[in-house]
Amino acid sequence: MKRFIVFTATLTVTLAVYAQGNNTGMGGNDGNYESLAERVLKLEKKTDAFNVYFNYAASFQEFDNGDKWLSSFRNKQARIEIKGNITDKLSYRFRHRLNKNNTAQSQDNFAKATDILMVGYQLSDQFGIQAGKMCQNWGGFEFDENPMYIYQYSDMVDNMDNFMAGVNFSYRPVPTQEFDLNITDANNGTFADEYGSVVRTLEKGGDVKTLENANHPLTFIGLWAGSLFGDKLQTRWSYGIQTQAKHKYSRMVVLGQKLNLPTFQWYLDYMGAFDGMDRLGIATGEASDYLNGATRFADVHYNSFITKANWQFAPQWNLMLKGTYETASVEKVDELKNFRKSYMYMASVEYYPVKSQDFRVFLAYCGRKFDYSDKVALADYNTNRIELGFMYRIKAF
Repeated sequence: MKRFIVFTATLTVTLAVYAQGNNTGMGGNDGNYESLAERVLKLEKKTDAFNVYFNYAASFQEFDNGDKWLSSFRNKQARIEIKGNITDKLSYRFRHRLNKNNTAQSQDNFAKATDILMVGYQLSDQFGIQAGKMCQNWGGFEFDENPMYIYQYSDMVDNMDNFMAGVNFSYRPVPTQEFDLNITDANNGTFADEYGSVVRTLEKGGDVKTLENANHPLTFIGLWAGSLFGDKLQTRWSYGIQTQAKHKYSRMVVLGQKLNLPTFQWYLDYMGAFDGMDRLGIATGEASDYLNGATRFADVHYNSFITKANWQFAPQWNLMLKGTYETASVEKVDELKNFRKSYMYMASVEYYPVKSQDFRVFLAYCGRKFDYSDKVALADYNTNRIELGFMYRIKAF
């Protein structure tokens, strides 16, 4: 059965080299914005085959690291994106980070800086195939947003590695409902590159187990993206399993639902990760004193509840409120069961000075609280951050 699955995945990648697709929000608000080519060169856009965007965000920050307040200017995001529809069936997409490592990884031969490089082919109105390097098709609306629009990710999404080589099959039985099967690599590099040359997990009773790399390190994700009640209610639900090592798997469920009204949008996401080996690494990094000679914890469970609201309370103005509640538990270590809780509370006021451009100036605050159980020798702490900056999705052509 395993050989059949691997053969099928390999075959579909080979057949789908023509394809492209994208998560609904990963690109951003393409909208009806005027491009620089139209504005400066007076070029009339007659084709959708070539679109160029620069995603850029920067800010001045005052932040409290738990000891004292510090100041700095920060480049938050710098990405170039090119995409288009060559025909009504064939499309492509490329997105690259300008401030990240360009070294090709050992497994997929892509640089970490390359988020997306893929093509898509629409077989019919219902069926499509996308292949190349892509964002894994996990559900949830925080996960699906363009990173440029995120002031601070939840702990869980912040520690995920999601841009992988693979293939995606999309099926849209009606225009408002889409079902996807996403098959990708589990990692960009080899098992040793990702986790170290020797990987040992802490098992029940304090036993330490040395892991072997899996022969077929793949991720399988099923996604339902729905639009209900005239697009007033949207859903992004998914379930997936990732091979980590021989006999070690990571399972994740994501349930995202969004209220979408003309001047008010609100989503609530739940994300649950059940890692046979601590893939996210939050517990391993913070509670390393309890590893007892191991390099990773086994059987770690993470929960994440994320809510975010946007209210366009006046023309060219937006108020954003966001909060998270997250937990971490190492099931086989008594001291580390439900050992960590974290909270995030955030607000921003955004002003869009130019109606024809996706450009916003913002003032934002982000507070975080980390609370540990009395059983562990970890101290609670808080952080605070105030930002004044801008985000600009520049439509160059």
